[in-house]
Amino acid sequence: MLPSLRLPAVLLAAMVLLISGLAPAQAQVTAFKQAVAEAASDDPDVAAFYRLNGYQPIWTGAGTADLERRRALIEALAASENHGLPRERYAPDALLARMRDARTTRDLGLLEVEISQVFLAYARDVQTGMITPSRIDKGIVRDVPYRDRAAYLVEFADAAPGQFLRALPPSTREYTGLMVQRLKLERLLAQGGWGPAVPARKLEPGDSGPAVIALRDRLVAMGYLPRSAVRTYDSGVEQAVRRFQAAHGLEPDGVAGAATVAEINIGVAERLKSVHVAMERERWMNRDRGARHVLVNLTDFTARIVDHDRVTFETRSVIGHRDLDRRTPEFSDVMEHMVINPSWYVPRSIITKEYLPKLRANPNAVSHLEITDSRGRVVNRGAVNFAAYSARSFPYSMRQPPSNRNALGLVKFMFPNKHNIYLHDTPAKNLFQREVRAYSHGCIRLSQPFEFAYALLARQSDDPEEAFHSVLRTGRETRVDLEQPVPVHLIYRTAFTSAKGDLEFRRDIYGRDAKIWEALRQQGVALRGVQG
Repeated sequence: MLPSLRLPAVLLAAMVLLISGLAPAQAQVTAFKQAVAEAASDDPDVAAFYRLNGYQPIWTGAGTADLERRRALIEALAASENHGLPRERYAPDALLARMRDARTTRDLGLLEVEISQVFLAYARDVQTGMITPSRIDKGIVRDVPYRDRAAYLVEFADAAPGQFLRALPPSTREYTGLMVQRLKLERLLAQGGWGPAVPARKLEPGDSGPAVIALRDRLVAMGYLPRSAVRTYDSGVEQAVRRFQAAHGLEPDGVAGAATVAEINIGVAERLKSVHVAMERERWMNRDRGARHVLVNLTDFTARIVDHDRVTFETRSVIGHRDLDRRTPEFSDVMEHMVINPSWYVPRSIITKEYLPKLRANPNAVSHLEITDSRGRVVNRGAVNFAAYSARSFPYSMRQPPSNRNALGLVKFMFPNKHNIYLHDTPAKNLFQREVRAYSHGCIRLSQPFEFAYALLARQSDDPEEAFHSVLRTGRETRVDLEQPVPVHLIYRTAFTSAKGDLEFRRDIYGRDAKIWEALRQQGVALRGVQG
């Protein structure tokens, strides 16, 4: 349960007295309007709102409605830390002080605009995030659903204040779960965290000694092992290590190897940063994601089909390599169709960076690919002097026809986008057994692409498996439209909650979350240990 906030009676009284004695009388209306117009002159949205409403107050009037708006806003600002937002950014105490100190009609007009601007800052921050993702990393190309600022004021003026403000943050189970887990981590931080780090590079069943005791104690503190006095790496510790590994994206072999020990030794403060970042990321996606949608968490190397908030299909995935020009971007789009027996039309960047140098050295290199001209005709390699072309002047395209050896495998799933990213099969099945699966040029490879196709086609076919294979058997490149297009969300979460509400973590493979945390820190977000 998240803590509620109740303003001290003296402050509520100040909020009433402050303005009730100074509400603009008819003779003071002009002075109030002038003050509002002056204060809003550098804020077009606020200025437009007050022009349209005839410069009437919505905060500083003497009536009950204005009082309720003031009270609801101050309570929301004072509780902003529940959302991982910096309370100082909105300075509710200073705002209350200026309410108490208001003495003239002009004071009220200036205060009216100030409250509106604070309200707008909070509303946008809590609904769609504090920072602009595209400024953080070029791979974060998410379209944030920003709301119109003037519309906030118009809608708020006609709404129940408390209800309006409570409806601003994401209403997802994930966001609520992250809020709860953030508070738990803050309390742990105040209490000293999870205790001493494990002083070993590797521990395994049968080991004993101080390092095993440190491992035991840390697993107990983290909640993966019941309180125990065991001094050896027994079956209980082994099972606890497996649970920890599963919750951190590690191979659950029960051995505390170097990667597992490194993750165990990450402290509460670092984990808390990941939760802050995850909440900000969740705000960037504060929109309807679709009753059915595809969710690919890049850090988790999984692709899922989600129906009404329940995962109905899941498969391992391979994502873009860590190299800057191969990383998979984050964005949302809509899957419209699949292509069975696809050709691979080689991206220009791969042609010029990887294949052209090979062709210069040997015209018969990469012989599994066709070289085609601008009209799609196959080019005779022996008639081309590849050494005469640079990456910029190379005039040809390259294509791999449908086959079991095709780089895209036997099916690809299309959500047309400017980044040329899609989901697809692959002949390189061995990569799915690896713990860290970042090997592609950016697209998402699926471990079980056929089963993924069956799940999608089940909405439009009585026998989706046969419908798929009847096309596959032809060997011809064939487009199959989805009668109900499916939203696709490529996300990046190093902290998230499980179906049971437990917190899980993944590694920041592209370093994006570290950049987001630094941006949040610059905006005033800080780690706080909560007592109690």
